[in-house]
Amino acid sequence: MRLYVNIDHVATLREARKTDEPDVVQAAAACERAGADGLTVHLREDRRHIQDADVAALATSVRTVLNLELGAHAEIVRIATKVKPFQATLVPEKRQEITTEGGLALRKGDRRLKDAIARLQGAGIRVSLFIDPSLKTIDLAKWLDVPAIEIHTGAYANASKGRASNGVRRTVASNEQRRDNALNELRKAAAHAKQIGLAVHAGHGLTYQNVQPVAAIPEIEELNIGHSIVSNAVFWGLEEAVRRMKTLVITARNP
Repeated sequence: MRLYVNIDHVATLREARKTDEPDVVQAAAACERAGADGLTVHLREDRRHIQDADVAALATSVRTVLNLELGAHAEIVRIATKVKPFQATLVPEKRQEITTEGGLALRKGDRRLKDAIARLQGAGIRVSLFIDPSLKTIDLAKWLDVPAIEIHTGAYANASKGRASNGVRRTVASNEQRRDNALNELRKAAAHAKQIGLAVHAGHGLTYQNVQPVAAIPEIEELNIGHSIVSNAVFWGLEEAVRRMKTLVITARNP
């Protein structure tokens, strides 16, 4: 089980003042010292946190591997093919969203997505698709001939927090049932993806409180976690925050 740490929100803090700190390169190095197996950043079209210069700097400084999240925008794809991260994870992207709200809506006729995949793979970059835990969508990912998928864990994470999508507090029993149902959907999706030959990653909304049931799913080989780690780094320091998450992930896999 690999833990990739998403450091977007280190850049969010920097961009709040449009200054030069905290430095994402230093943050990446701290994550690696603490045992991160890779670093993830999302170069959004609106550049709300990670900037082009960050990606270029990380591509040369990261000693593990760099996973670049991106939408299928021609300009961003061009940047990816230039810096050549180890992995590119294609995600849906909307200007008005606070964070990625769901997985890619895959369609066989989506020429922009197919072109992005072809350009990235042509540059020697491993491609992953960020998708919901739907068996039909997983089959479409296989048809698109990518080696990996990242399953969106948002439904499970929201159920674990005890809130519906509209923010209304649920009863404890209702919350537990929704969480169990969402976790079972993740298990079924991961098993199906592995069975048809896809590498299985997962992420979105995972925290210190809810990560272990997902980390225990045997078919999942990589987790991408960012906001919870960076948030708790305020209290523990970044290296300690990464170490604590890594310990939880390892313990879940090897109880």
